[in-house]
Amino acid sequence: MKHQLLLGLALFSLSGSLMAADSLCQQKEQDIQHEIAMAKQHNNQRRVNGLERALTEVRANCSDNKLKASHQARIKAQREKVAERERELKEERQEATTRKKSPNVNVNWKKHARS
Repeated sequence: MKHQLLLGLALFSLSGSLMAADSLCQQKEQDIQHEIAMAKQHNNQRRVNGLERALTEVRANCSDNKLKASHQARIKAQREKVAERERELKEERQEATTRKKSPNVNVNWKKHARS
């Protein structure tokens, strides 16, 4: 019984993910349509107008390859930011370690500054 339930859940989730994977552009269209419905529900006409323009552009210009490339570019940019922050963190840790190892450097500097 447990195996049948698990198998059923696995097949259901697999079919859902396959249906969602039809097209990235179709998914984007559906997301915008959902946002339009929400904006209409809240009587936000400015948002509706903007979303309808976005929907028109998606229908006219969207391609899965363009969308994938855009997502990949954003991922690359975020990875570069992470790498930069990791480099900065490593440098800060090295500087902190150096300061801890030689505390006399700062003390000597203070003594010379007073004279």
